[in-house]
Amino acid sequence: MDCGRGRGGGAAGFCAVLVAQEAYFVYDSVTEQKVQVLRMKIMAIDYGDAHTGIAISDYTETLAGYSDVIHSRKQEEVLSGVQRLIAEHGVELLVLGYPRNMDGTVGVRAEKCAAFAEVLRQETGLEVVLWDERRTTIDAHNILQRNGQNAKKRKKTVDAVAAALMLEGYLTRRRLEGGR
Repeated sequence: MDCGRGRGGGAAGFCAVLVAQEAYFVYDSVTEQKVQVLRMKIMAIDYGDAHTGIAISDYTETLAGYSDVIHSRKQEEVLSGVQRLIAEHGVELLVLGYPRNMDGTVGVRAEKCAAFAEVLRQETGLEVVLWDERRTTIDAHNILQRNGQNAKKRKKTVDAVAAALMLEGYLTRRRLEGGR
């Protein structure tokens, strides 16, 4: 198989990605061997006071394949909804929005999210990555507004879009850093 350096899978010597459900395969152009690379579904959570946005990656860790909003002010209900989605989608890693202030300091909202991260770790047994989510909600509002949604319609979906933006940022950084 002639793959050429740097084409296909992005890493020199690899190309021709075949997608399977929980893994993908790359061909090493030097040894011409098929190598299995395990991937997982990752959930991004934009935890809010009344609405919590959820986005879940596909198994290739490339894009958000599912998004939703959990409408509740009660942490127990949000946790229950997250646990249900983890089970339904086979999620193995959680990325929780960590809303630092614009100057980088940690405020009340970030402290609340850090406390929720600990609850998620204890209740799910999964790793929880805190992800700086500054501007994701603003960007989500702008995207929805540019696509013609009025304020009332945006309110119903903005948290899911913000979670998808967080997930996209996390997945991009993960790819650039070479995985885990």
